[in-house]
Amino acid sequence: MNHEDIKVAFYLKRNESDSAGRCPVMGRLTVGRSECVFSAKMLAPRSLWVSGRAKGKSAEVIEINRRLDELRASALAIYREQSVVRDRVTAEEVKCLLLGMAFGQETLLDYFRSYIEHFEKRVGVNRTIKSARTYRCAYEHVARFLSERLRMSDVPFSALDRSFVDKFDLYLRTERRLAPSTVVLYMSRLHTVINKAITAGIITADPFSGYEPPRPERRRRYLTREELQRLMTTPLPSSRLYLVRDLFLFSCYTGISYGDMCRLTTANLETAEDGTVWIKATREKTKVEFEIPLLDLPLHIIDKYRDTAPDGKLLPMYGNSELNKGLKLLAAACGIDRKLTFHMARHTYATEITLSHGVPMETVSRMLGHSRVDTTQIYAQVTDNKIDIDTLSLDKRIAERFTVAI
Repeated sequence: MNHEDIKVAFYLKRNESDSAGRCPVMGRLTVGRSECVFSAKMLAPRSLWVSGRAKGKSAEVIEINRRLDELRASALAIYREQSVVRDRVTAEEVKCLLLGMAFGQETLLDYFRSYIEHFEKRVGVNRTIKSARTYRCAYEHVARFLSERLRMSDVPFSALDRSFVDKFDLYLRTERRLAPSTVVLYMSRLHTVINKAITAGIITADPFSGYEPPRPERRRRYLTREELQRLMTTPLPSSRLYLVRDLFLFSCYTGISYGDMCRLTTANLETAEDGTVWIKATREKTKVEFEIPLLDLPLHIIDKYRDTAPDGKLLPMYGNSELNKGLKLLAAACGIDRKLTFHMARHTYATEITLSHGVPMETVSRMLGHSRVDTTQIYAQVTDNKIDIDTLSLDKRIAERFTVAI
């Protein structure tokens, strides 16, 4: 199709004139062989109407013709934009987009901005600044996609369909070259906003229906028993690196995240009647309470750094970037040939320290401060050692119950 295949004409609905002789202006939109009519949402004097326009130089005539020209230009622009991404564009589709843009229908970016503004007001209450940033990044990618690929400054909700979703997904993967996990995150953020619009009655059909992004299988990284042993026994060149190691090991043996460790104070320590020392606190991320009985190693680390942190803090924490630099040096010093991140310690606690030693999933979930057990299952890796232990235990139980005649 070319631009000659779309025509926009205007006429008066003369059988509905008012007492002043003004009639509703109607538009007739023709795209190829498809045709539809629509209201231009204005009145024009019947006595001044000639060949699809108002005739004269009065302010009223000039304003009527200006609005007619805007509608015609908008229809042509919408057709041009849609024909770039669709093989066949109908008059009805152009009409829906035209009426939405011309007469105040909710648009995606406008609604997305409003959603972010409300979300950011809840930061620090029940939302985090990190989550707010991901919504802002998702918004910027949608805006860039509309501008670069569709040549649109915004799009009404009525124009969203599965094709739009698929094209945006492809855009993120190919033109923005984002990691698969990042694509999943931003598509999820967009879907959340659209679901909110569905709930509000702005849109009825979910354009994400049937959409399933490829989800790469993520290997949850944790330290093996042998690597933990290296960390604990390798001599280190500086007290700074010893502190980095101790903070990392503290997380390995408690499962407490970096952010929550920064917030710990001596007030979070409680001693039970049997002498067991517990850390009791609330996760900053989920607001879920967690309780962890301390093993000998974290107790030793607490004693080692007692009264060295300001403001009653439990441990003298490094900043996140400085800590990550230290972990890089620590890995090299201990002969660990892979990148260490502080979050690996939390995985190590779930996998190597607890689950591999028979601690039930529900208990580990409670200690990690997870709101759902299935979140803990994502962290947990079934190690070869755990399989061996479970198999030997099963073999022993079976041997006790059954005998085989030889």
